[in-house]
Amino acid sequence: MIDKERLIARAAEYQIDAAPIADQLDRYAQLLVEYNQKVNLTAITDPEGIENRHFIDSLLLACQPEVRGRMVDVGTGAGFPGIVAKIYNPQLQLTLMEPTGKRVDFLRYACAELGLTGVEFAKERAEEAARKGWREQFDLATARAVAAMPALCEYCLPLVKVGGRFIAMKSQDLAEWESARKPAEKLGARLVEYRSFTLPDGSGRNLLVLEKISQTSTVYPRNGGKIAKAPLK
Repeated sequence: MIDKERLIARAAEYQIDAAPIADQLDRYAQLLVEYNQKVNLTAITDPEGIENRHFIDSLLLACQPEVRGRMVDVGTGAGFPGIVAKIYNPQLQLTLMEPTGKRVDFLRYACAELGLTGVEFAKERAEEAARKGWREQFDLATARAVAAMPALCEYCLPLVKVGGRFIAMKSQDLAEWESARKPAEKLGARLVEYRSFTLPDGSGRNLLVLEKISQTSTVYPRNGGKIAKAPLK
C-alpha cells in the first residue's frame, strides 16, 4: 500500500525511527483505504498523501516527550494522531474520543486488526465527556483539525488533569497561538510553547503546547452550541 522505504527515509529527516513500525503503518493504511469505500473516513487515500499528511504528521506528535501516560485524542476521526501514537509507543494508555458511531466502529476494527491493546473507545462529544467520568483524568489531550483554538481549549482542557498537557496540532498560523491565551487562562491553563515543522509536502505544522496549572471551573465546558456561537475570549 504505502512505500515503506520512503516513509522510513522521510521520518528519519525528523530524527524519527519508523523502521520498527513500518509494517504496522502499512497495514493501517490498507485498512483505512478499504474501509473508506463504505464509510467516509478521509479524503486522503493515495499512498504518498497518507504517508505525509497522516503518518509523518502524527509521528511528529507521537515523538514529543509529553506523549506518555494516559492520552485522549479528541475528535480522532480515523485515528489520527492517536492510533499512530499508540503504534509508536505501545505503553501509551490511549482513549480515542469520537462522536460518530461509524467511525468508532472503524477504530475498534482497526485496533483489533493491528493488535493494539489498552485502547479505550469513547463515543462521546468532548464537552459532554468532560461532565462525566473523563473530567481531568488525562496526562495529555490532543486534537487535530477539530476547531479553532478558543473552542478547542474548551473541548480539551477540562479533560486534562492538573500538571498535564494539551497539545493542539495546527497549521503555522500564529494567530491561533495568541487566540488561545485568554481562553486557556479561564480554563486553568497557560501557553508553554509552539513547535514548528514543515511536512514533506511543504505544508506547515505547529504543535501548540499548553500546561494545565489549576482545576477547570465547573462552569466549563459549556454546551456545544454555546462553545460554537460564543467562543471564549
